[in-house]
Amino acid sequence: MSLRVIGAGWGRTGTTSLRKALELLGLGPCYHWSSVREKDVALWRQVTLEESFPWEQIFDGFSSAVDWPASHYWRELATRYPEAKVILTHRDPHDWFKSANSMIYAMVSHDLETFDVPDEPFPHVNARARFRDRNKL
Repeated sequence: MSLRVIGAGWGRTGTTSLRKALELLGLGPCYHWSSVREKDVALWRQVTLEESFPWEQIFDGFSSAVDWPASHYWRELATRYPEAKVILTHRDPHDWFKSANSMIYAMVSHDLETFDVPDEPFPHVNARARFRDRNKL
């Protein structure tokens, strides 16, 4: 099975609704942040650190992919799956920031403050430094 739809939009831009819609339309199962499996973390580290792209392993059993981390690599995925359609979801920037700040950043910030996280599975995000300095914004 290869990807038929690639989502290029970031989280909090309707990706959960898009995931459900794609699955209702028969373009699922759809890979979404909530689908990231334990084995995927090692594969995504391989993508970010080694710039090696084991797409077939990551998306095995999926027909579509939306949300982070797949959306970050939409160009590479579109090259690998040239027949796939690319969908960009977007949201008003101010509304997006409010939503992301109250949901994603708050959750990650809490996790980073309460757990000893040796390295993020996606190091190029550098979330730890961003949240450490969040009060300076």
